[in-house]
Amino acid sequence: MQNTLLLATRNQHKQRELEELLNPLGIKVKSLADIPDCPEIEEDGQSFEENAIKKARLTAIYTGMTTLADDSGLEVEALGGQPGVYSARFAGEPGNDEANNRKLLRLMQDIPADQRQARFVCVVAISDPDGTTRTVSGVCEGQIAFEPRGTGGFGYDPLFIPTGYTRSFAELTAEEKNRISHRAKALQKLPRLFPARP
Repeated sequence: MQNTLLLATRNQHKQRELEELLNPLGIKVKSLADIPDCPEIEEDGQSFEENAIKKARLTAIYTGMTTLADDSGLEVEALGGQPGVYSARFAGEPGNDEANNRKLLRLMQDIPADQRQARFVCVVAISDPDGTTRTVSGVCEGQIAFEPRGTGGFGYDPLFIPTGYTRSFAELTAEEKNRISHRAKALQKLPRLFPARP
């Protein structure tokens, strides 16, 4: 398996989570913080897979390093799958978690408890510098809480209660979340992305 991967992200929360998940696999990581001149990749795909592949492939070609990129987000059944690929900019301001959560709660205010099903989806892409790209995905089912709960995590974590739990992602420890999250489930499949070497 590849010993070092470049993570195509500038999100420190996501980087920390990926490092914690990849460390047991013996994979060292670098991030875009180590390559400040790497251009920003516009996430303009219509699916998580399109965005992950684009980020991984263009970053790998630019840097000459095998690159891991993920695109993930929240899909709420009562909202027809929104926010989906627009999860990070749902309220119109990229990276504004509080504004995104406020908008989600506003749209969900009249949705009863038995109709608040949602899922976190993650697609992970790994690209070699020659552009060869492979993907895996993971899903974590759950429901949307009626108010933010907990101070951990990031994004929609305070509003997402995973199936089988009474606590939100933001109330779980990092270890608990990393066992069941959509990103963890995708990364558990990571070894299959590396071709067997003779």
